[in-house]
Amino acid sequence: MSEESAEEPAQGRRVFLNHLDSYCGRSIGEYLSTCVVGASLESIEDEEEEEEDNSAAEVSSRSKEGVYQIVGTLSKPESSKPSFAEEIYAVSSREELLSHLLECEIVLYNITEDTNQIEEAMWAASALHMEIEHFTRQKLFILISTIMSWAKSKPPDPEDPEVAFTDEDYRRRKAHPNFTDHINAEKLILKLGKARGWLSEPPAIPIFGDGNNFIPTIHILDLAAVLQNVADHRPKSHYILAVDASIHTLQELVKCISKNVGSGRTEKIPTEDAFLSKDLTQMHLDMLLVNLRMESGLVKESFNIKWVAQEGLVENIEQIVKEYKQSRGLLSLKIFVHGPPGVGKSTIAEQLCKHYKLHHIKSKDVISEAIANLEEIVAPKELATDNVGEEGEGDDGEEEEQGENVEEAQELLDAVKENMEQNAGQLDDEYVTKFMKNKLKSMPCRNQGYVLDGFPETYEQANDLFNFESEDEQGAKSKIPKYDTLITPEFVISLTASDEFLINRIINLPESIVAGTHYTQDQFLKVLNVFRELNTDDKTVLNYFDEIEIHPQFIDVDKLEDPENRFIVKEIIKEIGEPRNYGLTDEEKEELERQAAEECLVKEAQEKAEQERKEAEERAERMANWEEWNKHLEEVKRQEQELLEAQSVPLRNYLMRNVMPMLMQGINECCRIRPDDPVDFLAEYLFKNSPDI
Repeated sequence: MSEESAEEPAQGRRVFLNHLDSYCGRSIGEYLSTCVVGASLESIEDEEEEEEDNSAAEVSSRSKEGVYQIVGTLSKPESSKPSFAEEIYAVSSREELLSHLLECEIVLYNITEDTNQIEEAMWAASALHMEIEHFTRQKLFILISTIMSWAKSKPPDPEDPEVAFTDEDYRRRKAHPNFTDHINAEKLILKLGKARGWLSEPPAIPIFGDGNNFIPTIHILDLAAVLQNVADHRPKSHYILAVDASIHTLQELVKCISKNVGSGRTEKIPTEDAFLSKDLTQMHLDMLLVNLRMESGLVKESFNIKWVAQEGLVENIEQIVKEYKQSRGLLSLKIFVHGPPGVGKSTIAEQLCKHYKLHHIKSKDVISEAIANLEEIVAPKELATDNVGEEGEGDDGEEEEQGENVEEAQELLDAVKENMEQNAGQLDDEYVTKFMKNKLKSMPCRNQGYVLDGFPETYEQANDLFNFESEDEQGAKSKIPKYDTLITPEFVISLTASDEFLINRIINLPESIVAGTHYTQDQFLKVLNVFRELNTDDKTVLNYFDEIEIHPQFIDVDKLEDPENRFIVKEIIKEIGEPRNYGLTDEEKEELERQAAEECLVKEAQEKAEQERKEAEERAERMANWEEWNKHLEEVKRQEQELLEAQSVPLRNYLMRNVMPMLMQGINECCRIRPDDPVDFLAEYLFKNSPDI
């Protein structure tokens, strides 16, 4: 800050505080509203002198531009706005609340008075964390919690109960059972801000041709420094070579890159086959196949350059890899999956590895790999002659280095085999930890990351595996375990389940899966009991991660009822986030497009079949309704006919009894006389002779 700007009054900071109408909210808000921003940075003596010199009226009349501006919410909507508050938010949705939080530089949530605010505070912190890339300036999130999150903590020194807890002891705190939500909120706030992983499954890096061609290089910042010198010095020479002092071949460069960023493997590809590569353009290939030894005399003699990588890429590979990862957001992703036997750790770990393309680390595989590597080192050189020509002439130094380690490897191999014989095929923690640490420090695990499957199992194993190999005296005395961030996992997933659930799951496993494992009934119960014993003590492997502020995410497998682990993996991915990656290769894109096309065809076929099924059902339904309607119509006609017949019986009886005898007589008489008008004659006859007319 310049001196002029330092004399200007401090700009007020907007502070969000939940429930301003509560006792704590009102007290905190009222106090902060009178505080000048940055006043606590002054010494107490200066403040006392200032208070003596200034009257109370002068202090109260300070410009509000330099004080904290309090905004927030109310616990009761009908409450009136506090006098100290700049603004009150009556939010109707979380999207609206988030927009208000983003306007504040400090967000303060108090969860001691209202437990319903715990969930909102956790959401607010997570939502703000999702928007962190869009912040124009740093924000501060403060959570006010309760000492009940310490209620079940054991004394720091059991032998001296008067020893008080200190700030460093919070990593060992144990919450009261009724306040687990509070400590979970605390852990979430501490946990936010973790980095994400990078997606890559590095193959062997190709070396085109014999790899003995020399390629000039220069760091981009060194090139910028050269341009700066050109602008300042205005040299007479119109042509300047801007290269570093290195003289490296393509093979040296590729091997160095593969060792520090890739899998460490390289493969030689004939020059004529190089043009078949889909990943490189013609220009890229021309640059890789160039063969030039270059030296920049003017840059070295006349320019004043503070070199970043004067000796070239190989000598400065660590710094260059670091810059490369930072510029592309490629950060390793390290996960530890913890849980009882039979809970599905390995299956879930495999699915996470597939999603993030990480390395699946199992102690059994690591031990087998380490022993195989030791046996390969101590094996006679004749057995390895077939592989000499693959890497070219540059392997002589590596072979000499390996030859120097043969005795050490032989000694370690003998010790390992002897230990396994003494322990019925099992290895002591000393060797397992050594092999696991070496694996985690390997370049693939350091660059891409890993998923640790079930190991470490105890606090001691975790401390030995992740701590620094040599700690100073100050670190040894510290209450906080000193751990190596290079290999320590960022995310700890603890899968939980009841014994009954685990036993039922094992019982229902196919015999082919159970055979040859510890999942037989007797062995499984023993292994399960051992796990429960190791995870009921005060110093468990999860306590270790709590102490170093890598708080586990607990997932109850029993409650999810997810045999295929889809919901569990989805929940874990939601917690970890999507990886930062290079993007898909052309082959992966083609495969995804092919799968999408197949899925589209299958979906269309299913939709067509479903449409035909619905039409067939509708036709069948219409035919059934038509037949039902015809049956109903016939029934109605039959009933009407029966009704008509029933109603006609009395009339028919009446006619037969009273009308038909006289009518028959009239007809007979008409036939006898044969009048000119038979109808008129019959009518007259009926009128004359009918007694009722």
